[in-house]
Amino acid sequence: MNDKKLPLRIGVGVIVLNNENKVFVGKRKDNPVDKWQMPQGGINKNEDYLSAMKRELEEETSIRNIEVLKELDKNFEYELPKELLGIIWKGKFRGQKQRWFIVKFTGEDKEINLNTKHPEFIEWRWINFEELPNVIVDFKKKVYEELLIELREFIY
Repeated sequence: MNDKKLPLRIGVGVIVLNNENKVFVGKRKDNPVDKWQMPQGGINKNEDYLSAMKRELEEETSIRNIEVLKELDKNFEYELPKELLGIIWKGKFRGQKQRWFIVKFTGEDKEINLNTKHPEFIEWRWINFEELPNVIVDFKKKVYEELLIELREFIY
């Protein structure tokens, strides 16, 4: 199978900061090793980036109380490793092209509930933003390193 013929899935991601500028990460239920990621997901037909981000965030974490601080003005891409091609997203995509947002969580931690209609995370925590590249799966590491640069300029 020539994976370059498969398109990239269009998606969104969200960097959720708490009032201490720590970042929300969740442990995926389909990845039992100690890897964590920020909320992300695909865009539905006729949905804009902002609406998709808010929907995905609520679907994955139940978080609704946010203030959008910034929409990053470039897309971030990653390719799936060969062993996941044809498995993830019903084999329709070779990776993702994402638009990321930075938001401030304005609610209380008790608002966060992973027991959603289609749970994706089994556990969550707040981490220092510098830790992001160390907790993500290898094939998304480059994206997280790029996001770290954007976030560092934003926080300091």
